[in-house]
Amino acid sequence: MDSILELFLGLILGAIMMYWIFSFFRVKRSKELTQHQSTVLLQEIRSVCKLITVEGDFAEIYKYENTKERFLSILVSKKKALIVINAKAQIGFNLKKVQMHADTDNKKIILTNFPQPEVLSIQPELEFYDIQNGFFNAFTPKDLTNLNQEAIKHVREKIPESGLMETAKREALEAVLIIEKIVETIGWKLDYSALELKEQAENYIKN
Repeated sequence: MDSILELFLGLILGAIMMYWIFSFFRVKRSKELTQHQSTVLLQEIRSVCKLITVEGDFAEIYKYENTKERFLSILVSKKKALIVINAKAQIGFNLKKVQMHADTDNKKIILTNFPQPEVLSIQPELEFYDIQNGFFNAFTPKDLTNLNQEAIKHVREKIPESGLMETAKREALEAVLIIEKIVETIGWKLDYSALELKEQAENYIKN
């Protein structure tokens, strides 16, 4: 009789313990999910004041090799891979740098600064082919992070020769001219004589 009672109590205690463990991990998972969602929202808020006007797609083939030596260079281990980099570069303007003020007496909006285009983001996607790990030199998560950073750097170096910046500058010019037309519809005038874009705008209108 005592053995049956002990078995019964053991089952009850085991069930309680399993329920407690399950509840603990469920609450922990819920807290981690909530924290992750909060981070995503914060990133979205930070990107509101940036205007993307041009996007460029880049495709590059990158050959990666890394060699490690051990025991006075007696043992050599090499890892290598062929990597295809597909990246999207976004060029635009930080609207926080726009400076203007109103001259109410003369019904004039004075635009004193419009920012130069800049690289707002580079989003690389890496595809690995022909991955070969060495005996004591294998790919690690840190390698993947470093390769991702190298891909961003590589694409950033390619942007000046791609013509994206010149295209973005033309988009800025069109944006200023659109603002000018909007201001004129309410009987005001846009004064952007302080900008270097004025001479470019006059040539644009003539053409």
